Amino acid sequence: MLRVSFNGSFTMIRAGAAALATTLVLGAVAPATARDQTGAIVGGLAAGVVGGVVGSALINGANNPPPPPEYRPRRVVVEEPEPVVIRERRGPICHYERRKEWLGDGEFTYRRVEVCE
Repeated sequence: MLRVSFNGSFTMIRAGAAALATTLVLGAVAPATARDQTGAIVGGLAAGVVGGVVGSALINGANNPPPPPEYRPRRVVVEEPEPVVIRERRGPICHYERRKEWLGDGEFTYRRVEVCE
């Protein structure tokens, strides 16, 4: 078999097979008469589908797959931990709370009371 490469991507065998497939497809489609409208539509549709399949096979077969990406090691970022500063308390921390204060047997009221820790 003769194998001549054009730019290393498309060979003579592929070109010959494509030409043979095109000739067979065009020869197999019978000419449609004026009375046979559906045959013309179906024949044209079939020719278009086969032509599209052959054309896409030629286009996809001509492309070489891309080379794999080159290996590049990832960057490693080492961050120094931030120093932890522990502050001493400046004094007591106080806040207000509402507490229930009973006035009698069934009566009560709420008072605000300051609570310091």
